[in-house]
Amino acid sequence: MKTVLSFLLLAFSLNAFAAQLPESVRLELEKAGIPLDAVAIEVLRQGSSRPLISLNAHQAMNPASTMKLLTTYAGLEMLGPAYRWKTEAYLDGRLENGILQGNLVFKGYGDPMLTIEAFWLWLRELRQRGLMEIRGDIVLDNSFFEDDHYDPAAFDNKPDRAYNVGPDALLLNFNALHLRLEPVGTNTTALLAPKLYGYRIIDRITASKNLPCNGEDAYHSRLDGHAIVLEGSIPSGCGEQQDYFSLLPHKDYFFAVFAALWQELGGKITGTVRMGITPQNLPVFSTHLSPPLSEIIRDINKFSNNTMAKQLFLTLGTQNGGSANTSRSIAAIRQWLGKTTYPELVMENGAGLSRNAQISAEHIADILERAGESPYSAEFEASLPILGVDGTVKKRFKGDAIAGHAHLKTGTLDGVKSIAGYVHAASGKQWILVFIINHPNAKYGKDAQDALISWLEKTR
Repeated sequence: MKTVLSFLLLAFSLNAFAAQLPESVRLELEKAGIPLDAVAIEVLRQGSSRPLISLNAHQAMNPASTMKLLTTYAGLEMLGPAYRWKTEAYLDGRLENGILQGNLVFKGYGDPMLTIEAFWLWLRELRQRGLMEIRGDIVLDNSFFEDDHYDPAAFDNKPDRAYNVGPDALLLNFNALHLRLEPVGTNTTALLAPKLYGYRIIDRITASKNLPCNGEDAYHSRLDGHAIVLEGSIPSGCGEQQDYFSLLPHKDYFFAVFAALWQELGGKITGTVRMGITPQNLPVFSTHLSPPLSEIIRDINKFSNNTMAKQLFLTLGTQNGGSANTSRSIAAIRQWLGKTTYPELVMENGAGLSRNAQISAEHIADILERAGESPYSAEFEASLPILGVDGTVKKRFKGDAIAGHAHLKTGTLDGVKSIAGYVHAASGKQWILVFIINHPNAKYGKDAQDALISWLEKTR
């Protein structure tokens, strides 16, 4: 009898909350085959403690990439919007007449955005400082991040995908390769960037008339010694195809990029690469600084960059001294949350690229509300994709009157579809919206989310 009563109470509760949902949202969920108990929604006006809509808002859900909202806002508050990561270069040897008789040491502190362009400029500066030839090795010191035994295949058994690149204190250019494939008859021309010293490309990809333009990738890449082998097919009538992937270990990638750029700049090197620790008492030869955190979080949120989010997440655990690891970062975030504890919160990497990550819709809304009242509210909101304009929501409501009236972060995994952020209504009200779906049909839930966004924009 007790079990039956509990079931009836649950059913009544769901029906009561469902009554709050706009009819358009409820119908879209039904069309997608998504039951209400697989959905968590929290909608409230900025500055109001009472939600307009609350459905399963206390329930722990997998948020996918909307977890980045917590990571980036915590970063703004804990580090400050002007925070910059440093990367240092040391000369472990004697520099005379432009020749270093010894090793060039690079020590990293977790810069999420040491891009190929920034690295080129820094190497050019090293040349201007008098370094022309290196008669020793390139020594890489990434000890600022502890080895958490990251497995790039653990998430989806696709270790070569760029989104699966693991964190590294000396991360260069996201450890990624940018591939462009241009159909030429039944063959292709492959362009790979950045240039890698000591590696060659073997392009075996063909162009086929039988492949659809928006189909699954029918090609793959693999590493065979010092050859990057491309195999498979692309559609011949769909123009240039682009892809990002990661094949080389961090150490090998760093050296291959460094050596290629160093030679282009006219520099010489006779040694190889190895991992090591920066010798004590060596003076810093040059320091590279990242863009400020206020710029970094734009790339993290607008383009849902998982690797950058992981770098920021680990950095949060280093503010009390010492090196970085996952447990320190989790402890630092919980300490920052203070009395506003999130008992259901599970963070693995700060990016939301996880099957185990959990948070409630209510607590994501709390993050958004706190961020909206923060001195850094402008920096935080500006980091979110603008509906119909840029980032991961560029194509949603494009050309519609609502375009530009919302800043929203999306999240997508198999079985997960989430969206959260701010909707600016025509009435002048600012609504906080969190909408999470955890269900095998989640990929069909976009129309229901869009229906709620549209309804909110018109709500007075």
